[in-house]
Amino acid sequence: MIVSFKDIEQQARALGAEERAKLAESLLESLQSPLSDIEAAWEQEIESRVAALDRGEMQAYATEDVFADARRLSR
Repeated sequence: MIVSFKDIEQQARALGAEERAKLAESLLESLQSPLSDIEAAWEQEIESRVAALDRGEMQAYATEDVFADARRLSR
């Protein structure tokens, strides 16, 4: 049996305030899970880049130079 969004919404609105709050919290947490995966991937990428920089495999650039180049290129 397929339940429509409208049916679910009506059932959710029929809950008490505390139950609706718990449901809302649960739904919001379910949206955070993919974000956590993305954040973990970025953390790994950052660690990898820092290690490469420490090993001398990457070149660092001064912030002022990066922004100056960006301003020059955006004109």
